[in-house]
Amino acid sequence: MTQETGKPPQKQHFAVATDGGLDAFEGLNNAVPVAPFSVNFGDKSFRTDEISRADLFRELETNPQHPTSSQPTPQEWADAIREATATTAVPQVLAVTISAGLSGSRNAADQARSVLEGIDVRLHDSGTLSAAQAFQVHAAQTAALRGESLETALEWVRAVQQETELYFTIETLEYLRRGGRIGRVQATLGGLLNLKPVITVDKATGAYTNVSRARSYKGGIEAVGQQVTRTYGEGTPLRVGLLYGTVREDTDMLLEQLKGRHPIVWSGAVGINPVLNVHTGPRALGVAAAPGEWPWERENQ
Repeated sequence: MTQETGKPPQKQHFAVATDGGLDAFEGLNNAVPVAPFSVNFGDKSFRTDEISRADLFRELETNPQHPTSSQPTPQEWADAIREATATTAVPQVLAVTISAGLSGSRNAADQARSVLEGIDVRLHDSGTLSAAQAFQVHAAQTAALRGESLETALEWVRAVQQETELYFTIETLEYLRRGGRIGRVQATLGGLLNLKPVITVDKATGAYTNVSRARSYKGGIEAVGQQVTRTYGEGTPLRVGLLYGTVREDTDMLLEQLKGRHPIVWSGAVGINPVLNVHTGPRALGVAAAPGEWPWERENQ
């Protein structure tokens, strides 16, 4: 049986690829080729798959230079797309990218199409990142493994995109500030930089914005859970993809809060990947949440 599909493998009509904005979950169909981001510490550069979270945290503590991140190159996107077609023997690929409001990865994927002769590449801007991007990749790959058409996959992916929200809080704004991505978050908080924000990705702009704030990091975790309940309504069954920086127990605290107000129909937890951790800093907590069952499961009822 294919993972999470409930059906035997079918003939695939398209393959899926994504980029390093993804935080992959073992419990989802997230095992697809990835066009990697890079983390740069001065003249030292590491691809997503070349630096561990432990090594990143060590560099953050000891390297005087603040790290930056780099989007995948068109060549790296082309390599990921070729890998997707090579493993499936199909000439059509759905490429799911991190939000264009946060990165130029989508443009790089678009440029890659010019060198990919004989491969039909469809681009989908997830409008988000991390665990919320993982939910969309899961929808796309589930459709592929079930032998569905690419158009059906896009219907499922867009449905997941619309119903999923990503919220996270961070212990310090310093890393967002240094990386130049603080934007509307800082504007909302004003000069009160000791407050802990609850940040989301605005669906209209695909950029970070602040939706709530707390006076402590623990209060920020509570505020994340409250925001989820405010969005979906108490008692609504939820799927939740939990994210953590240096402290795995942060996700346990959030999950227990959510279980007190919602039936949890699926949950998973994963450490934030090193490229994204560059912007959140070591201590961070996040969640992608969506209501009820997946769109294809609802179709079968």
